[in-house]
Amino acid sequence: MADTASLRAPLCTEQFGSGAPRSCSAAADGSLQWDRAQRWGWFSRASITKPGQHEGGGRGPWAALTTLSGLRSVLLPQGFPDSVSPDYLQYQLWDSVQAFASSLSGSLATQAVLQGLGVGNAKASVSAATSTWLVKDSTGMLGRIIFAWWKGSKLDCNAKQWRLFADILNDTAMFLEIMAPMYPIFFTMTVSTSNLAKCIVGVAGGATRAALTMHQARRNNMADVSAKDSSQETVVNLAGLLVSLLMLPLVSDCLSLSFGCFILLTALHIYANYRAVRALVLETLNESRLQLVLKHFLQRGEVLEPASANQMEPLWTGFWPSLSLSLGVPLHHLVSSVSELKQLVEGHQEPYLLCWNQSQNQVQVALSQVAGPETVLRAATHGLILGALQEDGPLPGELAELRDRVQAGPKNESWILVRETHQVLDTLFPKFLKGLQAAGWKTEKHHLEVDEWRATWPLSPEKKVL
Repeated sequence: MADTASLRAPLCTEQFGSGAPRSCSAAADGSLQWDRAQRWGWFSRASITKPGQHEGGGRGPWAALTTLSGLRSVLLPQGFPDSVSPDYLQYQLWDSVQAFASSLSGSLATQAVLQGLGVGNAKASVSAATSTWLVKDSTGMLGRIIFAWWKGSKLDCNAKQWRLFADILNDTAMFLEIMAPMYPIFFTMTVSTSNLAKCIVGVAGGATRAALTMHQARRNNMADVSAKDSSQETVVNLAGLLVSLLMLPLVSDCLSLSFGCFILLTALHIYANYRAVRALVLETLNESRLQLVLKHFLQRGEVLEPASANQMEPLWTGFWPSLSLSLGVPLHHLVSSVSELKQLVEGHQEPYLLCWNQSQNQVQVALSQVAGPETVLRAATHGLILGALQEDGPLPGELAELRDRVQAGPKNESWILVRETHQVLDTLFPKFLKGLQAAGWKTEKHHLEVDEWRATWPLSPEKKVL
């Protein structure tokens, strides 16, 4: 009896990803006998192999599950869902819907451009079509370079906003392409403008896609997540291509029907993009999310979780915040004399210097060489608190008193108020930082927009480094 019991006792277990484990026991002949658990893994082989049946020989629902398992390995990252962020599936589903709608809209736009170039018209000139194409492409290339130089460093900070902007701009570009054949005299200018917009879309969309891939990859698997995203997009585009082959012959002879289809597809495209971007839950702080979390903390004494803050984050007005906050500015922008430098440094024990212009609601921050991510976070928090002193709403006692002074006092006391808010932050910021970490925010990194300037200055006593 003891020998029989020892043979049946599990020797080891194994599991696939986050699935339920299955155990292994010793058979009478000394071989290993694995349990065939029906709920093991997510469409894994153990869950799709029918008892008493060899793998690969299934029929009916078992064969269907095998097919689903194969599609999962082709289209989803290895280790899904544990290897990606919790918002991955919802985002990718809406992203696939928008890509499908964009593919159909693109087919209508391409057809219009080809008609404008003279495809199917015996009187059309090949050289004229070639010249138009070259002008269109060269305009787009120049636009791509200029936009990357102008906004490239800002795309990480507001990835969701720029992602939505890129897709709406893409719809605008396709609208111009559809309208271009109606005005032949302006055709070259119209398609060149459209291609310029599409090249900006390529820069903004590609850069923000990379930023979102970094967020979604949770096992140092950025390459796998990016590759599977490309596979999903290819499948969606292939489906769009097949549907376009059926749709274009039906609408090509009717301009109003073609334009109506484009409007419906554009509405679906924008809606799906909005839902996809809104589904994202980023755990790093940019200026918009920090302002939301800080405002809630000052009013209620608690820190919003990433999911709540992301749902409240503005997707349009985030481009134009009420407070102008500049981090990492050159020191010569803040001071122009020795007396101004001494005044600014006095009482500052943090590795940053802050200058507040009340009349323009502008905060400029010079960072020290030793300033780390938490220093930048404190400097941004400091600037946002100064901005809150000019707004209505409940504030803690000390800040409420300072706000009364701001609203009643002269504008030349900014440096005194900055020094006093430093003292308030010595008590307030550690609590805020601890609350951020407890709520699930990643404070060891951020997506605040910071310039590359760093400086040194005469140190105040007991200077602290975060």
